[in-house]
Amino acid sequence: MPDAAEPAPKPQKKSAGRDLSAAIGVGVGLGAVIVASLFVVKAVFVGVIAVAVVVGLWELTKRLEERKGIRAPLVPLALGGAAMVVAGYVRGAEGAWVAMALTALAVLVWRMTEPPENYLRDVTAGVFAAFYVPFLATFVAMMLTAGDGPQRVLTFLLLTVVSDTGAYAVGWRFGRHKLAPRISPGKTREGLLGAIAFAMVAGALCLEFLIDGGAWWQGLVLGLAVAVSATLGDLGESMIKRDLGIKDMGTLLPGHGGIMDRLDSLLPTAPVVWLLLVLFVGSG
Repeated sequence: MPDAAEPAPKPQKKSAGRDLSAAIGVGVGLGAVIVASLFVVKAVFVGVIAVAVVVGLWELTKRLEERKGIRAPLVPLALGGAAMVVAGYVRGAEGAWVAMALTALAVLVWRMTEPPENYLRDVTAGVFAAFYVPFLATFVAMMLTAGDGPQRVLTFLLLTVVSDTGAYAVGWRFGRHKLAPRISPGKTREGLLGAIAFAMVAGALCLEFLIDGGAWWQGLVLGLAVAVSATLGDLGESMIKRDLGIKDMGTLLPGHGGIMDRLDSLLPTAPVVWLLLVLFVGSG
């Protein structure tokens, strides 16, 4: 019989699963670089996007080769990806699509210099990588071309971060029901509701005070769309990482993982925000 005087075991505290202090420090540092480049010279921020794209492609292609033996050619992807971002900024959607097509063609040709075994697999992965990372990132560059471009990009970044923060805070404190347990066991339905609530409030404030011609109700719609797209983007990369059998795409950012681990919710959200802002207030 157990000793009646023996104290009951203390309940275990929930853990964030990462080095929180390092994550906050890196996040603040990245935020400072992004905001400084965004509001000083637009072209500098385009360069920041291009660098993030190239590093993200490097991480993705490395993990594909290490875990699956898939050899998506990095050189044409990196060069084409950077060109895609610049083309989106200079020539808009038309330039982005042309650069995407040329990048896909370069991937097909580059892979021809190696033996034909697994050619279809490798070029398919390469075209996927070109679409997933640089093409989606071009919508951030296209947001920047508007007269209030920095404010649009800042709104995009703020809403995505607020959505992620709301999902984490509410899910960590109140999460009980799993959202997609086979894909991401840590995500809960309560967290999704938190993401939606936080993003809708932030969206209303941003459209009312940051975006020329915006209205608060448009911000509610934008916030809802961002919360959904950011969550789907996070789940999408979780699917990729589960298929590869890894936790993070890289180790470049202490407390965060790799660049791709920070871009997961941003990339699919960029075209959503770009489109809704064009519909609501025009292309600027």
